[in-house]
Amino acid sequence: MSGGGFGWLVPPKLSPGATIRVIAPSGPLETRLVWRGLGWLSERYDVRFDRGIFEATGYLAGNDARRREELAKALIEPGVAAVICARGGYGASRFVHELDWSSLRLWPRWLVGFSDVTALHVEATGLRVASLHGPNVTALGRGDSRARASFVEAIENPDRHRSFAGLEALVLGSASGRLCGGNLTLLHACAAAGRLRLPDSTVLFLEDVGERPYRLDRMLTTLRTGGHLAQVAAFAFGEFTDCGPGMDGVSVLDVARAVLGPLGKPIAAGVPSGHGVVNEPLLLGSMATLVCEPGGATLELSPP
Repeated sequence: MSGGGFGWLVPPKLSPGATIRVIAPSGPLETRLVWRGLGWLSERYDVRFDRGIFEATGYLAGNDARRREELAKALIEPGVAAVICARGGYGASRFVHELDWSSLRLWPRWLVGFSDVTALHVEATGLRVASLHGPNVTALGRGDSRARASFVEAIENPDRHRSFAGLEALVLGSASGRLCGGNLTLLHACAAAGRLRLPDSTVLFLEDVGERPYRLDRMLTTLRTGGHLAQVAAFAFGEFTDCGPGMDGVSVLDVARAVLGPLGKPIAAGVPSGHGVVNEPLLLGSMATLVCEPGGATLELSPP
C-alpha cells in the first residue's frame, strides 16, 4: 500500500506507563544485553514480549513464520504505543513485503530501531507514518545513560525542535523536506525489491557499517542510475562505522562527493546517528532543513 496523496501521521507520544511491544524481526539476540534492556524499559513502561524473541535459527531470530507473525500481531495489538526491535542484523526484508501495512495508518504506533529495521522504516515512510530511527533494546541494554535519556526524550517529546550543528559541508547549498532514510545497504535492497517510496523533497539520511567505500559507491550509483534519488533535495550522512578506505585511499566522503556531488544537492556529513558509539534518535518524517555553508553545516528538525 502506498501513502501517496496521504498527509503524514505522527503516532501519539509516549508517557510513563505506556505499552511497548518488543519484537525480534531480524538477527538472533545477545541474551544478556536484551534482558538488561528489557529491565530498564520495564522501569518506565509496560513492556510486552514473547519468549520467541530469544529463538535462533542460524543468523535469524527464529524462522520466518515466527518473525513474520510476531511483527504482524505487533502492528495491530490494541493499546500498543510503540514497537521496539530487539536488535538489527538481517532478516526483516524476507517477509515485510508480505504484510498488510495499512493497519499502521489505522492505528499509528512508533516503530523503533535502526540497521536492518530500516526495512520497517521504509514501509512506514511509504505510508507517510513517522517512525523513530534510534537505539534498539540491545543498545539500551548496554547501560549508556546518555543513549537512554536521548531515547526517552525522543519518544516522549517527538514534537520538540532538534538541531545538529557543526556538521561537515561536502556540497554547499540549502534545502528543506521530509527526513527519511536509514541504513544504505537496506535502502538499496528495498529499492531493488520495489519497496522504496520516498516523498518529494526528501532530506535523505544515510548510515552504514562494515562496507568498503567501493561497495558504498556501487549502492549509491545504482540508486542514482535507477532514479530512486529523483525526489531527494539533500543528503545527510551519518556514521559509517568500519567503512574506512582500502589500499586505494578512497574514503566514504570521497564517494559521496564523486557520486552524489554532480546532482548539485546539498550534502553534509557527521550526523551522530548510526552504528557508532553515539546513535542519536532521528524522527523520520520530520520536517528537515539542511544548510551547508563554507564554515560547516547544520541540520534542523521540526515536528512533522
